[in-house]
Amino acid sequence: MPSPRNQHERFVQQIFDRIAGRYDLLNRIISFHLDTIWRKKAVKSLNLAEKKVNILDLGSGTGDLAFTAANGLAAEGRVVGLDFAPKMLQLANAKKKNHTGGDKTLFVLGSALAAPFKNNSFEAVMTGFVLRNVSDLNLFFVEAYRLLKPGGRLATLDMFPPRKGLFYVFYSLYFFRLVPWIGAGLTRHGGAYRYLSESVKGFAGPESIAEVIANAGFKGIRIERFLRGAVCLHIAQKPHKP
Repeated sequence: MPSPRNQHERFVQQIFDRIAGRYDLLNRIISFHLDTIWRKKAVKSLNLAEKKVNILDLGSGTGDLAFTAANGLAAEGRVVGLDFAPKMLQLANAKKKNHTGGDKTLFVLGSALAAPFKNNSFEAVMTGFVLRNVSDLNLFFVEAYRLLKPGGRLATLDMFPPRKGLFYVFYSLYFFRLVPWIGAGLTRHGGAYRYLSESVKGFAGPESIAEVIANAGFKGIRIERFLRGAVCLHIAQKPHKP
């Protein structure tokens, strides 16, 4: 029998492969194009003064975060995007020619919970809108820590249930009710967008995620909130010495 973790990974993989063709379009529509701004903030938070670096994008999907990071790298720099959904990576590879820095990206099929890279391989690790879909966040951040060089930085961007209040009421009506309807209309896979909405509703708070990041060994953890906490950016660093 497959383990619960493997079953969850297979379930999520199938969802993203189903909606791959309209994934980018839905992101722009649902976020009112704010997702592109948040990705730029995530890359900026890595503070990559040295442009000849190797960056790992865990759960790279169609590559938007990887392309954003690659745009500012020197010719010797490289962004490696890792994802377990083949159709998402097919789209990422097809998009290379349309992006500045596309030649500095490499997309690899694999799991972020068992990344096929050596210890201390990257100056930075980042991820965008992935954490809610991970079956084992403790292992996810342990892997991120393993892959980073000492002194390397981590940036994670994701959606969270916003704080209670008037904004939460409007957000709930939009994201938990309207978004699945929009997803069904544009992809014919309404169930996938119901899952994505439910994954936000049931997700841990940003402070809980910060605790998991700290337990993996990271230091200097801070949280930046957007849309009253509906989207949060976690930033952390692997110490130079254990």
